[in-house]
Amino acid sequence: MALHGKIETTLELKSSAEKFYKVWRSQSFHVPKHASKHIQGVEIHAGDWETVGSIRIWQYTIGGKAGVFKEEVSFDDENKIITLNGLEGDVMKIYKVYRPIWQLTPKGSGCLAKLTIEYEKLHPEVPVPEIYVDFMVHMTKDIDEALSTEE
Repeated sequence: MALHGKIETTLELKSSAEKFYKVWRSQSFHVPKHASKHIQGVEIHAGDWETVGSIRIWQYTIGGKAGVFKEEVSFDDENKIITLNGLEGDVMKIYKVYRPIWQLTPKGSGCLAKLTIEYEKLHPEVPVPEIYVDFMVHMTKDIDEALSTEE
């Protein structure tokens, strides 16, 4: 059984690619407000809210359990891609590589959000990170709902 892999899914969002991307690109401090069921807080460990290579620490809840995720962010502005490269935290106890990625493509007044998790397990018994894909889907939908109801 392979230790590394990739899981992908695509969602149709009501908010525009630009609006959704902007939240992650320069306003990720709003994510806990938009997706409070999933994200309880985020803070800057190094850098700032906008600079590639900045390091953020997230407090989240998944499956009723609190967790922490420390990541280094990168952006591809031209293609509207957000990549969180896992550095430390609860998920890194079972994965050597954990990399959530959002790619946003305009579609009508909304957009398509391709959600990907690239991963490498620390050992074969570690499950494929499907629970984290579900988490990513629900968080993305909550953020989209909040953005689509804003004026």
